[in-house]
Amino acid sequence: MRKQIAAANWKMNCTYQQGEQLLDEILSANIALKGHQLTIFAVPFPYLIMAKSETEEENNYFVAAQNCYNKKSGAYTGEVSAEMLQSIGIQYCVLGHSERREYFQESNKMLAEKLDLCLQYDITPIFCCGEPLNIREAGTQNSYVEVQLQESLFHLSESAIKRIVIAYEPIWAIGTGKTATSDQAQEMHAYLRSVLAKKYGAETANAISILYGGSVKANNAKELFSQPDVDGGLVGGASLNAAEFITIISSLK
Repeated sequence: MRKQIAAANWKMNCTYQQGEQLLDEILSANIALKGHQLTIFAVPFPYLIMAKSETEEENNYFVAAQNCYNKKSGAYTGEVSAEMLQSIGIQYCVLGHSERREYFQESNKMLAEKLDLCLQYDITPIFCCGEPLNIREAGTQNSYVEVQLQESLFHLSESAIKRIVIAYEPIWAIGTGKTATSDQAQEMHAYLRSVLAKKYGAETANAISILYGGSVKANNAKELFSQPDVDGGLVGGASLNAAEFITIISSLK
């Protein structure tokens, strides 16, 4: 079975003390994850070592960075490299979140460079893709998201693409209270898998976890995750509430 993943994206939220308390509350629920289930906390850079320390004794709980830079090292004040993340034992990194694309003008080409660096340093990228509202309303979401995959992922070998996690974000459903229906989520996830299958073959496509990332909450997680091509969620606001996120973790199939 593909890895089923509950990934928390804290974004730019929580003080150090609040983050520590949040992790303690979630981990104290003692959810015993099965071998194919993972929980990942994507926390702000200053909290990575703390979160790593909190989770390192837990089975199948991991920490992710929310970003990294597209250069190996150098005079890039304020940036963080994949090598730095590896040096403190971080195993996952979120790349291409819609907020990074929109506010920081991250291009598909830049994301391809970031992906390569993460893989070079044995960090699993959680690659985000998805369409804004105007694209969805025009009915061109499939081709829009296919281009994102082609330009950022399709230079990878078959063995490399298997190391990636994909997160589909309908941008129109992030923080808006709108959520794609479970059928809409399944439809796009199945389409993404078909795009991967055309390039890499069905066996490889069926091995890649695809997460849903659009206003996942405790009250819709089980229905979303029950869809055959939805392999968990990249969770924003609800991941900042311990009780909500505990329920979401418990909803993994």
